[in-house]
Amino acid sequence: MKSLKLIISLFTFGLVITTCAQNKAVTITTHKLTENIYMLEGQGGNIGISVGDDGVFMIDSQFAHLTPKILDAIKTLSDKPIKFLANTHHHGDHTGGNENISKLNTTIIAHDNVYKRVKSNSKQSDASLPVITFNDKLSLYINGEQVIIFHVDNAHTDGDALLYFTKSNVLHTGDTYFNARYPYIDLNSGGSVDGYIQAAKSAMILIDDNTKIIPGHGNQSNKKEYTTFLNMLENLKNKVETEISNKKTEEDVVLNASLTKTYDDLNYGCCFISSEKMRRTLYKSLKK
Repeated sequence: MKSLKLIISLFTFGLVITTCAQNKAVTITTHKLTENIYMLEGQGGNIGISVGDDGVFMIDSQFAHLTPKILDAIKTLSDKPIKFLANTHHHGDHTGGNENISKLNTTIIAHDNVYKRVKSNSKQSDASLPVITFNDKLSLYINGEQVIIFHVDNAHTDGDALLYFTKSNVLHTGDTYFNARYPYIDLNSGGSVDGYIQAAKSAMILIDDNTKIIPGHGNQSNKKEYTTFLNMLENLKNKVETEISNKKTEEDVVLNASLTKTYDDLNYGCCFISSEKMRRTLYKSLKK
């Protein structure tokens, strides 16, 4: 029994040390996009920040353990309070810090389905929930400009929102765009390949060659790179649909590396979603 207790204690201690080391290793990097719009890069989804006379408007909150570092980064940009926090969807690397931010009297905004999914998550408290929700779109007037927040159906999830700063010409896509890498399409949370493609097409209507884009993951981007990403999705969709029409099975598609070779060679499978996972997701989403 003593040996078992010792093993458990050592394991717990190891987890604490590992977590502390990981927290210490994460650096919050600030990228200036315009005079008052910034992108914060750390661990998890990219954060958008608008500063001005009205206060701070924040997009996504990453993980709870990073809140102190994130707040320190924001304080270098503005001494005003965080007035609003908008979530692009419900995943923990975008909403994990919600509870901490809500304690600062910040109003949280998100799509209706984000509320439902956060509410049903036993790991998140009610303090993480949005106070204002919307179904289709919402406009926020802050720091001298209109911010259009609009929902796209069944893309990365069933609760995705993109945010466009009309004066600054900045778009935050949330996880409907992973720059230069395969995207995570959460089929279990209502995501789909067709919806993901349509989300990019909807965003393209708003932006131009000068638009600065904050993707959910990856480096700051632009319309040219976003178009390349959209073309990749459409190309892979067509290839997998052809395989399906030729009666290929899911495993046939997963094992057929030639389908994604063009983008594998560009290192699109570098990160969370490997080329095999991408082919499987495409098949599962497109198979009728």
